Amino acid sequence: MPPVRRESLSEQAAQLLLDRIASGEWDVGAKLPGETTLAPQLGVGRSTVREAIRQLAGRGILATRQGAGVFVTALEAAEDWEAVLRRADVVAVIEARIAIETEAAALAAERRTQAELRAMHSALAKRDAERYGIEEHVDADTAFHRSIVVAAHNPILTELFDGFTPRGREAMIDMLRIRGEFGSDADHQVHEHLLDAIVAGDGPTAAQLSRAHLQALKALMS
Repeated sequence: MPPVRRESLSEQAAQLLLDRIASGEWDVGAKLPGETTLAPQLGVGRSTVREAIRQLAGRGILATRQGAGVFVTALEAAEDWEAVLRRADVVAVIEARIAIETEAAALAAERRTQAELRAMHSALAKRDAERYGIEEHVDADTAFHRSIVVAAHNPILTELFDGFTPRGREAMIDMLRIRGEFGSDADHQVHEHLLDAIVAGDGPTAAQLSRAHLQALKALMS
């Protein structure tokens, strides 16, 4: 088992324990090893193990019995209501993005300048480089999509996009945290194809690719 890395140690330790439970290492009713055994396995201190156990107990996965130890009470966590609400909010944001960005992509294919194409290529390269931090990736992704909206030469669309960006940023960060993955090669290729359509001046294809990409994101959250 790899040691815990990055972000909250207790959250990562909790996830590693949950992964082991879900894999069948411990059945419902089984007793977990003690803190002195789990701590070196996870690469953290005993206090971090205690906090991880507390988090999983709060999610209904584990139960601590005084004088007896920690026992598995469920193999997976039930989704809490807050997560359900966050997902619904992300879907609303994606629907708004579809309305704005699909038309912007079509117009950008017709109206983009050479300087704007260079800006799009630069923004796409930056997006490709930012694959490891969620917030950095979202900011780079936003900059790429904004470069397309700007190239549409429609000040209303640009104003809508900019006014929408703070809420959209928050929602996209939530979405990636819910999904647990981002920045794949396949995802980057989708954006490359969108830019290729704009470079080629193919408005219908640019609009179709933009819509398909955002609808795929929406489907993941539905």
